[in-house]
Amino acid sequence: MNYELTTNEIQNNKETILELIDTHITRPGIDKLKEWLINSDFFSAPASTRYHLSCAGGLALHSLNVYHRLLKEITAEYGTLESSPYSIENVAITALFHDVCKVDFYETYTRNVKNDSTGKWEKQLCYNINDQLPIEHSAKSQYIIRSFISLTRDESVAILSHMGAFDKAVLGGSFTISEAFRKFELALLLHVADLKATSIDEK
Repeated sequence: MNYELTTNEIQNNKETILELIDTHITRPGIDKLKEWLINSDFFSAPASTRYHLSCAGGLALHSLNVYHRLLKEITAEYGTLESSPYSIENVAITALFHDVCKVDFYETYTRNVKNDSTGKWEKQLCYNINDQLPIEHSAKSQYIIRSFISLTRDESVAILSHMGAFDKAVLGGSFTISEAFRKFELALLLHVADLKATSIDEK
């Protein structure tokens, strides 16, 4: 891991996400989804094993980063969110929950790593995948979300296609992906927001 969040940062991100849920999502079942998130490792899990935000609290921070990026993408396209065809609820649901497939997905272990500065070997916390629900990435997120709340067609396609070309197993190849992005703009905007969060905000 090359990045770490403090306990306060992890708690602040948790409080921010819960406040966004309470403020912007009114769909029936959201209380049960929120309770499930609180009782899971959503707020303490990493975003990946060794790539972006592979640290405690990384998943929640990534979800927030995508939320802010998606708002920027929509604003850049339409001037304001209010001028767009999307509501703040659409943004909150797709951005905050697009990666809930990573909940209870990782396990920790330690390995010995040599410190270049001191020359000494030190124990380093690392993550392995321990998939308890082996369903493909984006489909799993949609499955989990729809266990609690309904999704609009725009939201469903956005979540299913947020991985873009990295998700060919579900989307049927690049032609299907391009069609999804052409017909469902929210899918393209979420994909771009996810890429920018991962590649720019979380280097």
